[in-house]
Parts: sequence; structure tokens; C-alpha cells
Amino acid sequence: MRRWTAVAPGALTALALAACGTPAGLDTDLTDDWPALTAPRPFVPAAGVCHPGVPDVGHLSGYQPVDCAGKHRAETLHVGTLTGTHAAGAAPPSGGSVAMRTARAECDREIRRAIGADWRAGRLSLTVVLPSPRAWTSGARWFRCDLSEIKSIDDPGAVVRTGSLRSALAGAARLGLGCFEPRIDGDEITAMTPVPCTARHHVEFVGVWQATGLSYARLSRGDRQVHRGCRSLLARYTGVPDNGDLPFRAGSIFYHPTEREWRDGDRGVRCFLWVDARPLTRSLRNAGPRSLPVR
Repeated sequence: MRRWTAVAPGALTALALAACGTPAGLDTDLTDDWPALTAPRPFVPAAGVCHPGVPDVGHLSGYQPVDCAGKHRAETLHVGTLTGTHAAGAAPPSGGSVAMRTARAECDREIRRAIGADWRAGRLSLTVVLPSPRAWTSGARWFRCDLSEIKSIDDPGAVVRTGSLRSALAGAARLGLGCFEPRIDGDEITAMTPVPCTARHHVEFVGVWQATGLSYARLSRGDRQVHRGCRSLLARYTGVPDNGDLPFRAGSIFYHPTEREWRDGDRGVRCFLWVDARPLTRSLRNAGPRSLPVR
């Protein structure tokens, strides 16, 4: 049998009022305690991480950094930000643009600080990585400075390596350019094989010359100004006078940037001394005039 409980009308009113009352300490304003929502921020990659590949566009879907202690082909040593007019375009900076050259110049500077010398003085390659067009539209203005170990100065393919490249060219650097034995076809050097400086060789790296004020066409056809710049480095490196006798002491070989690298602002030319009359069996750093007699 169902049972009903009768309640007097006055009691119903009292219960209703009791149900609608506010317990002590309860704030009934539901709109004043929520934190303000911040604007969404675009993704920014991290520095100090490594990557399985060597991309030049930083698609978020392909961003899979790895520990530099494991196998990798590239390392992000610096992440910068494009600002002002460099960040105002509707798309990421194109090759050869002022913004791209600005990013590359910052990468050059920061990587030098990280590894201890100009990266061109080693068996290394720099890649400037920009956001994808979609990420740029969403507000991304970062650029990555990625460094890779390469197979040789004749083969820019990235090496699968372990360990960070920080301080890679500080002190006695394993990756630093040293002495070489050239392969010659007629008047052209087709390849240079690295050898210990205590082994027989004819070529030694002497430094990086900045080819400012030249066109790429003049550079690529072996302009005399480039050889003069390299010979000045040769003189300082070996400790011989930088005068009219220098071309009769040693020859010079140089490796210049690719046309794409040149458009993006790379003016660094790798310079080498070349002694063809006799093989060398030691480094000529600070060796003095007697090491390179006038011929």
C-alpha cells in the first residue's frame, strides 16, 4: 500500500525558503572567478635538440626532435625571431630576401659562438629552417639554425652522428679542416681527400675569406680578387710576408658557396694553400718564410 505524508502549507513555504537560502561562505557570482583566456600562441621549436633529417621548412607534423645523444643528422643550436618589416610579409621569407639574409646572418653569428669558430672552417653545413606557410599565416615568426656534420667538402651529404656539435671547432677539433691531397684533371681540381698533416700532402686549409662586394658570376669563374683574399689569409696563417712575392711561394684553392647560399647571404669562401712543387709532411701554420721559399 502506498503511503502519503501530509505537510501543512506553512511548512511547504518554510522548506522552499530554506532550499533557496545561501550557505555561509558561498559566493553566488559565477562570473567573477574565471581567469581571462589568453590569446593562443603559435608553436616555437626548441634549441638544443636534434633531428633525424635536414629539412629547410619546419612543418609541425614533421617536428620530431630526438636526444642529441642518439642518432641524428641535424642539431638546432639557435632559434631566432623575425621582427618588424622582416615579419610583415604574407608568407615566409623567400630565398634571397632581406629577411632571409637577416636570419642567416644571425645563424652565422650564434653558431660561431656555440661551436667556437666559423662553421665553414669545419666539415659542417648550416641550414636555416623557416615555418611552413600555414604556420606563418597563424603567426609563427621563428627561424631555426640547424647544423649538420657533412661527409666531406666535396660531398655535402649529412652524416648520421651521435653527440652535440657544441664546441665542435674549439681547440683541436676533429671536424676542423686540415690537410688534403688534391685530385687534378688538367687545370682543374676535381676532389680533395683529407689526410693527416704528417702524411704527404700538397694542400692545407688556411681560413675563411668574406667575399663582400663581388657578384656570384665573378666568384664562380675564379675571380683574381678571391685568390688575392685567400693569399692574404695564407700569409697570415703561415707567417710569410703578404707582398708581391707571395704568388711565387704558394698557390691558392678556394671553395665558394652555392648560388642559392650566395643569394641567402653566405659570403664565406674556404681558402687553401697549394704547394705543387714538393709534397709537405707537416702543417705550415706559423712556419715562416723559410717553409715557403720564393720560386
